[in-house]
Amino acid sequence: MTGTDVRIDGNTLRLPGGAAVRFIRTLRLPETGTHPLPPGLGEFPLRRVADHADSVPEAWRARGGVMLPVYLREALWLSFAGTEEPAALQVGAGKVCAVSGRPWSDRLTRSPQNYVVLPRQRWLDGINSGEGTVRQFVAVPLGLGATVEGQVTGEEVWGGVQLQSFPLGADALARWRRAERERLERQRAELAARPPAHTAGYGAAPAMAAPPPPGAAPARAGGAPRSAAAMGLGVGGSLRQEVYRDDRPSADWAEQPSGRVFVHLVTPPEWRRITGEAPPPSPVDRAAYTRAGLPWFDYYDQDAQDLGPAGPLRSVQPVGDWLGDDHEPWQPPSPHQVKQLGDAPGKPVEDGDW
Repeated sequence: MTGTDVRIDGNTLRLPGGAAVRFIRTLRLPETGTHPLPPGLGEFPLRRVADHADSVPEAWRARGGVMLPVYLREALWLSFAGTEEPAALQVGAGKVCAVSGRPWSDRLTRSPQNYVVLPRQRWLDGINSGEGTVRQFVAVPLGLGATVEGQVTGEEVWGGVQLQSFPLGADALARWRRAERERLERQRAELAARPPAHTAGYGAAPAMAAPPPPGAAPARAGGAPRSAAAMGLGVGGSLRQEVYRDDRPSADWAEQPSGRVFVHLVTPPEWRRITGEAPPPSPVDRAAYTRAGLPWFDYYDQDAQDLGPAGPLRSVQPVGDWLGDDHEPWQPPSPHQVKQLGDAPGKPVEDGDW
């Protein structure tokens, strides 16, 4: 991997500097009330636009990047598990920052903060609404005005999702690597000094792993170029999730991004036409999801500080206000289902003009 290459590793996007991003299918939640985090229902498949240049729209070829299939009103979240080193990641919804609500920028800003800090931010389920909550990402077609982009800017030009990562600067990265080596050495010394555990002769008990993010939950189980049904991100219900304030000095981060990628959202029929592959099965209904006993998650980091609500995002209305209520029944989870949490293969993804 060269310094500016973005690559697909399985269904993981690997950006330069070690940031890893997966797009996770999940349950769309009611637009009233505030809910715990639902688990993942499997990963969205990712494909390079360049591999299907003869069947994607011309605008997609110009923007490059990758694509994934998503159903109308399907919810998704971003997992950052597997990120190797600290990174500042900008997330755009139609080139509107999902953290600050401001227009897309090639620079990091702190007032307001326009990025999430990896690996502390383990996932992002929606746009920042402050007070320990986000509004769930939900896929909607362009042209109705229901997307975040349409409601904030008054136009729907870009759609999709945009990602851009910034690594630590050279000095800050060297300090972090040194501190990380020292931490691992202390950890090994502490493990070596522990008395053997009572495990019927099998030696010391293994160190406990960190709790898995929601995406680790079990998953349930073309032709000539033309204009495709473009999709973007609107918002759904409110979820209990903090977007963490950066506690590093601004000077620690590199001034220039190390990599970026445009993620096109494709309707399932277009996915089949473009790639020749079957799209994932349709989303599971809410009642069946809860009856199956799948876990929900409530995560809180007492050492981190949540960002305040993003001004431009406060007035974004949920997709139900635009598309109407789908009358899908809601069955809330029982208390025992809510769990408290505390160089890649493949060809480089081609960037373009966006």
